[in-house]
Amino acid sequence: MYRFFVDPEDISEDEIIIRGEDVNHIRNVLRMKPGENVRLCTGEDSVEYRCEILSLDPQQIRTKILLAEETGAELPSRLVLFQGLPKSDKLELVIQKAVELGVYEVVPVETARSIVKLDAKKREARLKRWNAISESAAKQSKRLIIPRVHPLMTFDEALDYAESLDVKLIPYENAADMNHTREVLGAVRPGQSVGIFIGPEGGLEEEEVARAAARGASAITLGRRILRTETAGVAVLAALMFALEGRSEETDGSIL
Repeated sequence: MYRFFVDPEDISEDEIIIRGEDVNHIRNVLRMKPGENVRLCTGEDSVEYRCEILSLDPQQIRTKILLAEETGAELPSRLVLFQGLPKSDKLELVIQKAVELGVYEVVPVETARSIVKLDAKKREARLKRWNAISESAAKQSKRLIIPRVHPLMTFDEALDYAESLDVKLIPYENAADMNHTREVLGAVRPGQSVGIFIGPEGGLEEEEVARAAARGASAITLGRRILRTETAGVAVLAALMFALEGRSEETDGSIL
């Protein structure tokens, strides 16, 4: 069954209106008809609506709510990826894969070793593109929310934004204790919020890691191999996804 995102204000007691680009896709590409069912969600919460199409007009599609339910498709923790701004279009790949793995937000960060510099016009265009990629990945992976990609932040702004998070992690090439990494990841519990700081090409500077550590971040290792910037965040998110999904099903929480 096809799934689409709708605005919360288009949901009434027993009907939901579909607007925007999806109208053309449903009418002219999928060629759906009244009586067929779709799944709808707002992109802001974990409620999914199973609906029957009532009518299809060029500007909107009316649907009747058949069932509203919590599906449990989202991770039980809020994962925030603070990604050092990489070169080329690598961030687009990072966003796509992070959304597939369950990230809640992505924060592009300008660090000391970031090579790419974006002016105001480019920042606005890139941000629009990044959020479109997030929405597309959310649809493909059947997410119930659309993870937000934030405007570019400085490293200090990112640390301030992460202040309220329960756990803060920094994969760092000079961290060497894999047992410590297992302990840190193993201690994360459903419901906790987690921030993951990833440097750009060349990594974070020692001074940046020290500043983050002073704000409560834990340096962890991802093994004996040096991972590219577009791989490191995905590796941490994958580990957390398996751990948190497992803990929502296991009683003893012993996954890692």
